[in-house]
Amino acid sequence: MSERVQMGEAVPAAYRQLAELDRVVRKAVADAGVDQRIVELVKVRASMLNGCSFCVDLHSHEAREKGEDEQRLLLLAAWPHAAHLYTEQEQAALVLTEALTRLPDARDVPDAAYERAAAAFTPEQLAAVAWVATTINTFNRLGVLGRKTPPKR
Repeated sequence: MSERVQMGEAVPAAYRQLAELDRVVRKAVADAGVDQRIVELVKVRASMLNGCSFCVDLHSHEAREKGEDEQRLLLLAAWPHAAHLYTEQEQAALVLTEALTRLPDARDVPDAAYERAAAAFTPEQLAAVAWVATTINTFNRLGVLGRKTPPKR
């Protein structure tokens, strides 16, 4: 089997635009006052669900750099069974992330997921978290398609 095409290398202009979207989303997150650790939990969890090992590795590393606890990162794959380790905002962000990530199968974001996020965040924060989940899902899909793997550390 031949090596997979890396989408960012094959169409660099599109990848630059996606990177610019990511920059805009990061600014929206900061402007809305969303905790950076929530952002990294969202990125790691979506990447886990999508099977993007490159992004799981990258964002786990970035989460640790931002002060995330090792136990919480390890338990993120089964976070509902360890919900007491996550704040209400973090849980709401994870529920929304899972709904958005599984959207192709579910065809809708459940009202309960939306309402939980709406109760935990301001409208601006909710939108910022949704954009983080949407953007990382795009990066994940491109990484999975290209079978991008994490570097050995």
